[in-house]
Amino acid sequence: MFQGGVNPSLKLAVILFIWHEFVFFSRYLPYVVLDHIPSFKKYKIQTEKVVTGSEFRKAMSHITLAQLFVQLPMMCLFKPLTEALGMKFLEVPFPSLALIALQCAFFVIVEDTYHYWGHRALHWGILYKYIHKQHHYYQAPFGIVAEYASVAETLILGIGFFLGPLIWSVANYSLHVVGVFAWLGLRLVLTVDNHCGYDFPWSLRHWFPVWAGADFHDYHHEKFIGNYGSTFRYWDWITGTDAGYAKRQEMLKQKKKAVKSE
Repeated sequence: MFQGGVNPSLKLAVILFIWHEFVFFSRYLPYVVLDHIPSFKKYKIQTEKVVTGSEFRKAMSHITLAQLFVQLPMMCLFKPLTEALGMKFLEVPFPSLALIALQCAFFVIVEDTYHYWGHRALHWGILYKYIHKQHHYYQAPFGIVAEYASVAETLILGIGFFLGPLIWSVANYSLHVVGVFAWLGLRLVLTVDNHCGYDFPWSLRHWFPVWAGADFHDYHHEKFIGNYGSTFRYWDWITGTDAGYAKRQEMLKQKKKAVKSE
């Protein structure tokens, strides 16, 4: 299917794109439903800010164009590049679930490291003004604005998604297209969740201390600084760029203690 014939790279890109759209919007859908259930409002991080219809349409129109004319062309380049490095496509045997899990764990770590430093750089002066500022249009993010960004930012931070698979291939480890599809699905779920605007008692950050999550990233959108990690928070811990967030969390903790003691 991906070998020979007309434009095999385009075939793979189209299938990846369809998978991207399915995961991206289906992951966002539950949050749309929750927005209309009053009992879940208590889990909203920024309850005072409501997304208007015009703001939603603004995000949708930009995201749709970016997906078609920026992300799809990037996907077209993926097959020839990774194939040159030895990636397998429909060859059997398919990778085991354990191998896919290992690959995805490696890809997440690589992407998070690249994203932290790349994202932090985009908050510097002229780079913020002309490249990253657009993403901060929404101070109270909601799922799909994860991909509301300038073309330059999409290209720069988008490299992080491909970097893990490329390193894996260069190291001569077996990389199968099935693993790439799994990684794409996982990355989309993570980025939509980080921008969902909800923090639940069962959110992973409450059980896994190094996890970033929506509350961590929401602070970044609200304050425009700090909390640069995409999936984990250890780079922010190490470099101190989570200081403002940590201070606020401590204040909230003390306030809750004071209320309980009354």
